[in-house]
Amino acid sequence: MKLQTKIPLEPQSHHQIDYDSRILLIGSCFSENIGGKFEYYKFQSSVNPLGILFNPLAIENLISRAINLEYYQDNELINAIDSWVCLDAHSSLNTTKKSDLIVRLNTALDATHQQLKTVSHVIITLGTSWVYRFLQTDKIVANCHKIPQKQFLKELLDVDSITESLQAIIALLKAENSRVNILFTVSPVRHLKDGFVENMRSKAHLITAVQNCVDPRERINYFPSYELMMDELRDYRFYKSDMIHPNDLALDYIWEKFKTTWISKDTENVLKSVDQIQKKLAHKPFNKDSQSYQDFRDKLAEEIKKLEKIHPNISF
Repeated sequence: MKLQTKIPLEPQSHHQIDYDSRILLIGSCFSENIGGKFEYYKFQSSVNPLGILFNPLAIENLISRAINLEYYQDNELINAIDSWVCLDAHSSLNTTKKSDLIVRLNTALDATHQQLKTVSHVIITLGTSWVYRFLQTDKIVANCHKIPQKQFLKELLDVDSITESLQAIIALLKAENSRVNILFTVSPVRHLKDGFVENMRSKAHLITAVQNCVDPRERINYFPSYELMMDELRDYRFYKSDMIHPNDLALDYIWEKFKTTWISKDTENVLKSVDQIQKKLAHKPFNKDSQSYQDFRDKLAEEIKKLEKIHPNISF
């Protein structure tokens, strides 16, 4: 009896991810979810230098400014609700001092500039086609930072605009690093605040635009995160209590699909070793001062030392 329709996924035949890979994840909160898996398993990875970015134009802006080292200036910051904000960045970067925010933003640009020269994989998760234009500057922003809505104009990017933005992203990345692998995916998180029909239009625009750009021969690929959530996980038991965000079970399921497709099988034993060590590190003893716990910690330290010696890129 068949109780589920499966999306056919085959392991990538070339350019899979292993422990020598350098990975940069940019985009919606789903990038943070998958980035958390890479971090847990000790891959060389980093996530969202300017915080969560939901729309393709915001991602393009980050990559362009990082590659060209177009540093942020004082006049690009806004004082909003007792903190300094940048409309190109997520609120997680906000500070109470303008000078501190400038340092945070430009340090992130410097780090991203260096990463893009050597990164092997850039994973971009697109969240929405809905964007907000700041009327004062006539510029589309990454985040409104709870600034009054009357100061923004809400717009839906059409397929051609998104395609153009994604092509610009690809051109920028390839010019900086010709051997980079670019992997697009669409976030499985529904943006229902925009409306049910509006969310479906938004996701359809993103998916269509990405498919206009995908070319495996040029190392430009697509992973169906959104489709996995909407089809294989078509049940509210896979959602958090808000009925919008995937829960841990769903994220584990999508990660397993991603791992099967994009993570090299040569890493299998290392993944298991890292997982075992992580679980031991999370162990909470009844008595931290007992001899048995001290022996446990010494043995674990030896395990870590042995693994780090074999795989110098891994660090606990």
